[in-house]
Amino acid sequence: MLYQFNSWLPEIFRAIDLTGVLLNGVLGGRLARMKRFDAVGFCVLAITSALGGGMVRDVLLGAAPPVALTDPRYLTVALAGAGVAMLWKLDSRPWRIALILADGMVLGCWAATGALKTLVAGFGILPALLLGLMTAVGGGMIRDVCAGNVPQVLGGNHLYATPALASAIVMVVAYKCGFPSLGMVLATLIGLGFTALAHRRRWVLPQNSEWTLQLSSSQVQKMLRMRAARRADKLRNRHEKNAEMPPE
Repeated sequence: MLYQFNSWLPEIFRAIDLTGVLLNGVLGGRLARMKRFDAVGFCVLAITSALGGGMVRDVLLGAAPPVALTDPRYLTVALAGAGVAMLWKLDSRPWRIALILADGMVLGCWAATGALKTLVAGFGILPALLLGLMTAVGGGMIRDVCAGNVPQVLGGNHLYATPALASAIVMVVAYKCGFPSLGMVLATLIGLGFTALAHRRRWVLPQNSEWTLQLSSSQVQKMLRMRAARRADKLRNRHEKNAEMPPE
């Protein structure tokens, strides 16, 4: 039974991968609809959103040509997502919930895939985490830049890059322990659960204004002078103790 499950895993993750391509094609198309782009704009944003992260990863790993260009299913499914977004708005609450859940599952799967491919290529842990994160969120960043927006992952929105990073970490740990298949499953589930919980609880990372030190230059100088005075007192006390000790 376990052997059959392991043999099914590649096909399961390929289905999740193509689902992610379709989903991100739809998300790119929805942004094109909001921007009132024409059919070319729909296609460009759908392709960059769905395939951009994986193509950047493959280029950085030297895997040429990228998988998205050698397997015709990827471009076809991405363009199908653009077509879906052109024909339907998908703005109802059930659709939004379904998109969030599917996006979380795909996020974990893509982060794990990027990390695994990087490790298999012989790179270290930090590059694996970086390219796992890039695989998951890179396409969305390129899409937002093409549309003239600040990328959503740069802050002010629900956690997105953080669940991807958590999934990549799980994949790296599982790979190092010799369980890559289990790592893919756990990373996908963590991406799904983390993303859903972040939207449910409205979790966001602290912004710059929330950790800025509220100290003036005079206060900083005063703190430095006090620290220097305490250090001088300690040295003086140490010298006095040494002077009071009788010679042996």
